[in-house]
Amino acid sequence: MANQTGPPLSSYDFLAPRKIVFGWGRRQEIGALARPLGKRAFLVFGSRTLQHQGVGDEITRHLKAAGIEPVPVANLNREPEVADVDQTTTDLLALGAGEGDFLIAIGGGSAIDLAKASSAMSTNQESASVVDFLEGVGRGLALTRPPLPLLAMPTTAGTGTEATKNAVISSFDPPFKRSLRSDLMVPAVVLVDPELTVSLPPTTTAYTGMDAITQLIESYLSRRAKPIPQALCLQGLELAAGALAEAVEDGRSRTARERMSHAALLSGLALANSGLGLAHG
Repeated sequence: MANQTGPPLSSYDFLAPRKIVFGWGRRQEIGALARPLGKRAFLVFGSRTLQHQGVGDEITRHLKAAGIEPVPVANLNREPEVADVDQTTTDLLALGAGEGDFLIAIGGGSAIDLAKASSAMSTNQESASVVDFLEGVGRGLALTRPPLPLLAMPTTAGTGTEATKNAVISSFDPPFKRSLRSDLMVPAVVLVDPELTVSLPPTTTAYTGMDAITQLIESYLSRRAKPIPQALCLQGLELAAGALAEAVEDGRSRTARERMSHAALLSGLALANSGLGLAHG
């Protein structure tokens, strides 16, 4: 009898955070979510988080109520550079970061990438600089030890870095933009609260939203595309196609903000497993 089911599926792996929590207003659960990670939380903020939302005070309050000591270590309002990672790593080590400690990143892709890279470098000290671990530059060193655990909490809907295994780091002298990448770098917990994106201005909403859409398209068409990421891409594109324009025009639309936050999360899960294309280099 002829085979009616088509060609066999290729084998594949799927990498994802240990726990993903999604929902409007669920940032209030951060204390319970963070408690299993340790007793001391090093906080990395995007500047917008502090200046426009007062989220920093709210998060600190929830952590203290859960018996966790919050320690702010960085505040970033641009793409992380080599010097930012090296300085934050130095600060973590000076504070005695180690067993029982973890990081919380609250902000856009830049803040989360800074936290991911710094948490990795704080436990991998084969070099004094992250540059030696970046792809295509430095000494090509690989991470050999797990980073400090990370709870990632995005305040934009675009990069999906809350679910990926890399951090993008820049330099101006010499000029480059490269990734620090390892399966070990996937955040332990992802907390996506779409309510945190309500105050995003229309231009930022549009730019970050198009980033998510582009990533979904690239991952779906990637030569390394896999069944689970492709399914996520289709759902993400369906959500974003109808929600991005509404989110730009009416930033307070709960439905649009939820759909875009979910699409961005799916884009991160997809690119972490299938990669991207030429648009993202």
